Amino acid sequence: MPAIIAENLSKKFRIPKEKRTTLFQNLIGAIKRQLEYQEFWALKDVSFEVNKGETFGIIGRNGSGKTTLLKILARVLYPDKGTVTINGKVASFLELGVGFQPELTARDNVYIYASILGMGKKQVDRVYDDIFDFAELRKFQDMKLKNYSSGMYLRLAFSTAIHASPDTMLVDEVLAVGDEAFQKKCIAKIEEFHRQGRTIIFVSHSLKTVQELCQRCLLLDAGRMVSLGATDKVVADYLSLLQRSP
Repeated sequence: MPAIIAENLSKKFRIPKEKRTTLFQNLIGAIKRQLEYQEFWALKDVSFEVNKGETFGIIGRNGSGKTTLLKILARVLYPDKGTVTINGKVASFLELGVGFQPELTARDNVYIYASILGMGKKQVDRVYDDIFDFAELRKFQDMKLKNYSSGMYLRLAFSTAIHASPDTMLVDEVLAVGDEAFQKKCIAKIEEFHRQGRTIIFVSHSLKTVQELCQRCLLLDAGRMVSLGATDKVVADYLSLLQRSP
């Protein structure tokens, strides 16, 4: 059974055609019923399947629909058309640290964030030490989060998220977290998850990393599927697309 089945996914957003900056302008516009919008399709008729245990890449230029697609898979957004079926528990690394409370200690925040990710207290207790060891923040566990640097903040969030033990992980450019050494640890962890038979959806602008990690790939451009298949072929299609673009 596939881990993910996406069928004809389409998502549109409404963008105001004119900018109204005052309450008066908005009231007049409402009265005259002249608030006009244009439809922007962030995704259009995207279909694919991801096998259980596969590391599947999604690539494309900025604005191609990659993050919108991940948010639909994470059920943060819902498609206007099409369906998506996901088998198993999903963890999404899209907005690391959502739910963190700056006035609380890192220790407290780990338990809060882990609960958002679906972990119980006993489960967190078992992996608590591993979370801080992986994040390399053991001596800062009782510091208030407001005193963390942005890099420390993201490392703690990423480490907590990867210890949630999901069946499927949705990963959006998390390898930008931390310095080069920590990024290598992230890659090694993703490779470990793959060996454990977990499913990974991986979005990145680093084509080299995508080629190293992903068996198959999806190329999006302007919200539409351009190429789907073996990673090397899809990356070649992407480079060709970039060469043809102005």
